[in-house]
Formats: sequence, structure tokens, C-alpha cells
Amino acid sequence: MLDRRQLLTLSGSVAAMAALPVPARAAPVVRMTSVKMGSVSWLIETILAEGLDKKHNFELSVLDVATNQAAPITLLAGEADVTVSDWTWALKQRSKGQDFKFASYSSALGGIVVPKDSPIKGIGDLEGKKLGVAGSATDKSWVLMRAYSRKKLGKDIADICDTVFGAAPLITEEYKSGRMDACLNFWTFAARLVGQGSTQILGMSEVITELGIDPAPPLVGFIWSEKAVKANGVPVDGLLAAAYEANEILGKSDEAWVRLRPLVKPANDAEFAAIIAAFRTGITAPWSAADTQGAEKLTNLLLELGDMELVGDGTRFDPNLFYAKTG
Repeated sequence: MLDRRQLLTLSGSVAAMAALPVPARAAPVVRMTSVKMGSVSWLIETILAEGLDKKHNFELSVLDVATNQAAPITLLAGEADVTVSDWTWALKQRSKGQDFKFASYSSALGGIVVPKDSPIKGIGDLEGKKLGVAGSATDKSWVLMRAYSRKKLGKDIADICDTVFGAAPLITEEYKSGRMDACLNFWTFAARLVGQGSTQILGMSEVITELGIDPAPPLVGFIWSEKAVKANGVPVDGLLAAAYEANEILGKSDEAWVRLRPLVKPANDAEFAAIIAAFRTGITAPWSAADTQGAEKLTNLLLELGDMELVGDGTRFDPNLFYAKTG
């Protein structure tokens, strides 16, 4: 048995141990892909600078990739918990057996841009002109633009233009060199060109609306596997809450953009202003029932048009793809 002295010593040791600080439990990690110099990197920088990751109790681990095409591959390979891509890609993956979910991030879309003093004022004026197209002949933007031209002109833009396809940076440089009369480019590149003096004569949001998809649903968002994040305890809800708050900040605060200027790397103030304006226009609210209806219409249209990203693998519309926060 313990005597009185031993009991007092033991009690003192227990009290001293209780007084020691308890190590903080490490926050759960979210592994997320980001295209270097892309708009997602601006959102991530805002989350970190504003401490939104700590506020929502997670640690953000960023996996940089070189291209938009590489980002989804990291998710399929299990190297990332969350990526940012089009919901059409995720829809096809669900048809292959994946359990992906999608939460909207941006509705910003590109469009056709022409030089400031160009005689080209509309899509009909592109006949006989050289048009650069960012991406390939199977990309959604081009498939939809062709359908739009057939509706508006009764002609396929692919038949009336000298069309050149290529990566967005290459198309941009060729256009700026004067070797193209116009270019159909992604929103960040189109915004930079507008900021440098070009004019956007037609936006993809207008194209989608004119094709009967109204409202046009956001195409780009966060994608993850339900089973994987549940099994690994990945706090996707925390990431989404932080992302929505970061977008709110970027939608209102000019100071937040001053901080991002070294990442954006605009050529001048006008280009910077054009990028900010385009980004803010694309900020989305959480996914709605109207968005789901628009997404179903767009899916059916793309399948009808033979969009190569969706055709095959028994792709069909699945409303369960789209994330809606409950509670």
C-alpha cells in the first residue's frame, strides 16, 4: 500500500501533468490541384492570406499542375482529394462508375475576340477570315459555337472560316502577332486581350443562352469522390465554405486584388481591371434547382451535337452529381 508521503507525491505529479498544455490536434488536410498561374491559384492565395483554412479547420495542401487537362488526372490517380474542372467531365466519369460530386466555382466563360479597329462586328463577318480556336475541334466551346452559327447564319462556322486550333497561349500569341483575324479563347486569355485593347464580339454565355439553355449553368467547379473523402476524413464542406468566402472577398475588395497582382501578372492596369471584372462576373451562388435543369438541357444538347467528351460510355445525365449543402 502507498503511504501518505507517496500519495502526496503521486497527487502532485498528476496535478503537474494536468497543468501541462495539451498539444493541438492537427487540422485535417485537403489535397487540391491548382493550375500554375490559373484563376484557382488566386482563390487559393486568398483562402490562405485571409486565414479561411484555419477558420474552417482544415489544412490546404496544393498540388500544382501545368495544364487544365492534368488536373482531373490527379483525382483519378488518388493524388488529390479535390480538383477543379468542368462538370461534363465529372458526368462522364460517373457513367464509368465513379462517385464524383460537383460544386460550382465559376461561370466565367470565354468568347470571340477581335482587334480594336476590326471590321468584324459579329459572327457573320468571320466568313473568309482566319479564326484561332483555343483547344481542339472537339472542345465544348467550339461544338456549341458551330451549333450557334448554324442557328444564326444557317451556315457552319467551321465551313466558312479558316480555322486554326491550338493551346490557348499559342493562339493568343498568334492573334497578337496579327496572323489571325479573330480568336475564340478561354476567359482569362480573352479578358487579357480585352484589357490590351481588343473587343469581345460574342461571349460563350450568350451562345449557350441563344441555344435555349437559360439560365446557363456554371460549368467549372470543385470535383471529388464521395467515398474517398468520407473514408479519409477530408473536410470538403470546410473547403467549399472557405472558397465561397474567398469569392465574396474577391467580389468586393479591391485591396484583395492588389495582393494578387504579382500572381495575375497583368501587362497594364487596363488588363488587370478587365481580369477582375471578368472574374467577378463569373462568381457563382451555390448550385440551384434551376442550374440542374439547365445542366440537363445542356447535356442533352451536347449529346445531340456529338460532343466527344460526353459521347460514348453510356453517358447520361445524373442530377446526383451536383452538390447541394443541407442543414
